[in-house]
Amino acid sequence: MTATIQAKERSNVYLDTNLKQKAKELFKAYGLSFSDGLNLLLKQAVNRKSPILISDLDIEPVYPNDPDYKIMQEARKGDTISLDEFMKL
Repeated sequence: MTATIQAKERSNVYLDTNLKQKAKELFKAYGLSFSDGLNLLLKQAVNRKSPILISDLDIEPVYPNDPDYKIMQEARKGDTISLDEFMKL
């Protein structure tokens, strides 16, 4: 599988401190970093040409006691693909 690497740039945005912390926790429950979560939401909004809600996404949260949580943690240590690569599959 050949993956195309998308250019990324650092962005500075002003976020409500409490909102950012809650979003980090929410994205973590879905196995996403804060950056990956924001990128996912932005990609979905651009693809739909409208803002979206997390409940619009067809994914389920994964909590530390779920068997899938350990699998996700192990995958992060090994040979994994980026969210961009995953979105192209």
